[in-house]
Amino acid sequence: MAQVLKAMSDTDNVCVPFSDIAAQNTSIKVELDKAVSRVVRNSAFVLGQEVEVFESAFAEFCESAYSVGCNSGTSAIHLALQALDIGPGDEVITVSHTFIGSVWGIVYCGATPVFVDIEADTMLMDVARVEACITERTKAILPVHLYGHPVDMDPLLEIAKRHGLYVIEDAAQAHGARYKGRRVGSLGDIACFSFYPGKNLGAWGEAGAAVTKSPELALRMRQLRDHAQLQRYQHGEIGFNYRMDGIQGAVLGVKLKYLDKWNDIRRKLARQYSTRLCAVTGLSLQAERDWAESVYHLYVVRCRHRDELKDDLDQRGICCGFHYPVPLHKQPAIEKLMKCTSNLHVTSKAAKQVLSLPLYAELPGNLVDYVVEAVHSFQSEDI
Repeated sequence: MAQVLKAMSDTDNVCVPFSDIAAQNTSIKVELDKAVSRVVRNSAFVLGQEVEVFESAFAEFCESAYSVGCNSGTSAIHLALQALDIGPGDEVITVSHTFIGSVWGIVYCGATPVFVDIEADTMLMDVARVEACITERTKAILPVHLYGHPVDMDPLLEIAKRHGLYVIEDAAQAHGARYKGRRVGSLGDIACFSFYPGKNLGAWGEAGAAVTKSPELALRMRQLRDHAQLQRYQHGEIGFNYRMDGIQGAVLGVKLKYLDKWNDIRRKLARQYSTRLCAVTGLSLQAERDWAESVYHLYVVRCRHRDELKDDLDQRGICCGFHYPVPLHKQPAIEKLMKCTSNLHVTSKAAKQVLSLPLYAELPGNLVDYVVEAVHSFQSEDI
């Protein structure tokens, strides 16, 4: 392996992409082509049988009862909040360390996001801080299973039950992750998923889903996504054009069969990273709790000299990312709409340090070693 790394380091053309969607699609091209051909043959381009089949399979995968396909993870969150009648004057507790899509739905409903700080080692919602943020206006809690790792849900659900609050899981990065043996998506009142192409379960475009065990909530979300039609041309309330298209349903239906296998590979590669990076001075790894089974949508480290490390890795042909460098409470679009909250010190610090290393199921193990060697090399000089 040392010889392989030396050969790679001596080559000017080494490139480690951050992700490689084409490699995944190529590995199952025949099945994908057949599935998409069915949609074309039947002209079922909006909703239709392929979407229905996928919805059923995904609900079962999530150990839940119903899945409502839609056009994005952002729309799924909006549908969930609308179905729970959350609106102006209501507050929803969530985190600032996430992608902005997590809070768009709150804002779209006219509700107010209330941010709670995160744990330093997992970078997930600090459940111990949630109860202090609850007011008479609080209607729901929206935990984010960020980077593929579940939030500690049992104490959160106990808090929600004690205060009569809804729990909406943002599982956009956690397809297949488990919490104490249970799939994320089966724990709260509604769970929301994104199938953006780069996700562990990625579509060939935009797509999402909301999962629930409630037939009433499922029915209402199905209506809301399709212009709130009770029946054809009968609209009981203001609705949205959030439908999933047939091609996405067909593609996702094929890929879902491989998701557990792909997640297992991600976990194996993540262990390869962690084993060799855990002792690097100045570098912190995201903790994985004993009760969790993360699916490592992203492999995120924290580094005091994050920007310098990224520049060094870039020069070595290693593509990295920032997830997320500007917390939501510092975003101009959100800052004026949110409620003033307690100190978000951990969130602010993490935003300045997080760096995502390449990780995807098709990533060769020797490239992981190349990345690790590059980090160690930088450490010896700069960390």
